[in-house]
Amino acid sequence: MEINAVFEGGGVRGIALAGAIHAAEQEGITFHRVAGTSSGAIVASLVAAGYTAEEMKDIILTMPFSSFLKRASIFNIKWIGPAMRLLLRKGLYSGDALEYWIDELLRKKGVRTFGDIGKDRLRIIASDITNGRIVVLPDDLHQYGIQSKHFPISKAVRMSTSIPYFFDPVMMREQLKSGRKKPFRKSFTYIVDGGLLSNFPLWLFEDETDPRTKRMVPTIGFQLVGKNEGQPHSIHGLISMLQAMVETMLSAHDERYIEQRNRFRTIKIPTLGVGVTQFDVSEEMSLALYQSGEAAGQAFFDQWTYTQYEHMFKQYTTKPNIHVQFSKKGEDH
Repeated sequence: MEINAVFEGGGVRGIALAGAIHAAEQEGITFHRVAGTSSGAIVASLVAAGYTAEEMKDIILTMPFSSFLKRASIFNIKWIGPAMRLLLRKGLYSGDALEYWIDELLRKKGVRTFGDIGKDRLRIIASDITNGRIVVLPDDLHQYGIQSKHFPISKAVRMSTSIPYFFDPVMMREQLKSGRKKPFRKSFTYIVDGGLLSNFPLWLFEDETDPRTKRMVPTIGFQLVGKNEGQPHSIHGLISMLQAMVETMLSAHDERYIEQRNRFRTIKIPTLGVGVTQFDVSEEMSLALYQSGEAAGQAFFDQWTYTQYEHMFKQYTTKPNIHVQFSKKGEDH
C-alpha cells in the first residue's frame, strides 16, 4: 500500500516520528509523497531522500542535538550576551549547524536540491513573517524569483525549523519578475518555523488520485501529542518568557481541526513530556520516543483499512464541507 504522509512539527520530539515510520514499513506501506513542518520537515526530507526508519534511528541515537546550539563566545556572557544576540540577529542561535547536518545526511543519498528528487515528492512548510503568509516549499519559491529545482533542501528545512527567537530567521532577498532585485532596504524577507502558521498541514494532499489505479491515495498524518500537560513553564526572565510563548504557540493551533476532522487518518504519538526545545534530551529518552512512535504506529495500522479510510474521507473531508471542524455541540467525530 502506498500513502502520502504528513509529519507534524515538534522540535526534538520529532524523534518519535521515525518510530511510527518503522511501524508503517513493517506493514509493507511505502511513501508516495511526504510533507512536514519543523522537525517533521527533517523527517520528511530524509524519507524523500531514501532513508529507512532504521537508518534514521541510528542517526538520531548518535546525534548530540545540543551541538545545534552554537553561538560566538561574546553572546554567551550571562544575561547580556543572549539579549544582545536577540537584538542583533533576532535569534539565540544561528541554525547553521542544523542546516549543515541535514545537508550532509542528504548528500550521503546523492540528494542536495529539490531537483534531485521526484517532482512533488517533498513539500516543506515555512512561515513568511514579512508578508504574513504560509510558504510551501518548493512550490512557492517562484514568488521570490527562485528556481525550485536548484534550491537546497537543507535550506528549506532550516527555514521550517527556525523556531522564532530561538534560531535566527532565514533572510531571502526577493527578486522582481524581470530578474532584477528590489531596492536593498525593501528586498529582504524573513522566513521562520512553519509551525507558526500550520504545524500539521494535512491539507497539502487533499483529493489526490493515483493515475495508474484511479483510486484515492490515502494521506496519513503523524501527529505528536502530549504537549506537556500539567507541566507549566518556569518563567524567570525575558528569554524564558519568549521560550514559553513559542512552545505554547507551536503546540496550540491546528488541534480542533485535527480532532474533529481527521481522527481516522491521524496517528497520535505520545511525546512522553519532552519539550519542543529540550535539546539536551538523553539517548535513553530518544530511544523511548522512538519506541513510543513505533507503538502508536503499530496500533494504528493494525486496525486501518483502505476501505474504511475512503468511507471516512468522503464523509468528513469531501468538499465543500470545509467547515466541518466547527461541529455542533454533542456531535461525535
